Amino acid sequence: MSSSRLRLFRPDQPRNSEPTINLTVAQLVPLLVDAYQTDRVWLNDFGDEPVRVTSDLYEILLAYQQLRRSDAA
Repeated sequence: MSSSRLRLFRPDQPRNSEPTINLTVAQLVPLLVDAYQTDRVWLNDFGDEPVRVTSDLYEILLAYQQLRRSDAA
């Protein structure tokens, strides 16, 4: 992962949205898998957190989800 940076915000500066950080899927997935497998409570805390993905990754995920459902049937 990239190194963390401290960001300072002035009180008079409006904050329209939370700061974001770009990660690759290869960086994110192993961490999420480990957190899920070890039942980390913090993962549940972020369960409703929106995640932004590219449209092509979203299409792949939807196709994979349908494939898994048809395999289970």
